[in-house]
Amino acid sequence: MQIEGCVALITGANRGIGLGFVHQLIRRGARRVYVASRTLTDAEAVAAEVPSRLVAIELDVTNPKQVARAAETCADVSLLVNNAGAFSMHTLLEAPDLEACRQEMEVNYFGMLAMCRAFAPVLKQNGGGAIANVLSAGAIRAVPEMGGYGPSKFAARAASNCLRAELAPQGTAVTALIVGSADTRMAAHIKQAKATPEDIAESSLAAIEQGIEEHDTDPGAIAARAHLARDPAGLARLMAERLRAR
Repeated sequence: MQIEGCVALITGANRGIGLGFVHQLIRRGARRVYVASRTLTDAEAVAAEVPSRLVAIELDVTNPKQVARAAETCADVSLLVNNAGAFSMHTLLEAPDLEACRQEMEVNYFGMLAMCRAFAPVLKQNGGGAIANVLSAGAIRAVPEMGGYGPSKFAARAASNCLRAELAPQGTAVTALIVGSADTRMAAHIKQAKATPEDIAESSLAAIEQGIEEHDTDPGAIAARAHLARDPAGLARLMAERLRAR
């Protein structure tokens, strides 16, 4: 997968890690980048930065009609970055109902899967290309404080492995990106050192270009995997202690 000259589509591209991908793809020489957002005006504001190479599209990954229209309209895509995400900040038992958990699963798992299904034929037509699924350290270790977010990312990671096998015959690579701690609005409540969205995107594009199947994008993700290897049950104990202290 060559980043220079590629045509990319990024979901949730109007801010955070998605916007970081937009900036790094332009810097790395992508020919065209589709800036996808649930709100068209947000996407258009980003696309106005480099109007000759950025194209705004309205896209809610949980809307089947919009997903289908995106695949039809963006028929030259060779790199799909599934970045759109939802995090309700409710624990599984403290949430008033299951609505938030269902929404996290709809966006983080079913939305990602819908995009992969819609764009698989597009990528095949364009020589194979690649899919990058933006996941989380919550996809490799269960974090009780994340509620339904972690389980949805676990599911997305498992789906990434299945999709990689299914798409291998057509030459489409699938990279699962494990993000630890990013300086984004979603992680504003986390009080620790955070990587910038641009740095995470830069690291991710290098992994995509090298065909790496699963990549820890930042020091937070690397530390999470190391902690998991050293003491698999330790994090669960720590999170239980935090919850009891509330």
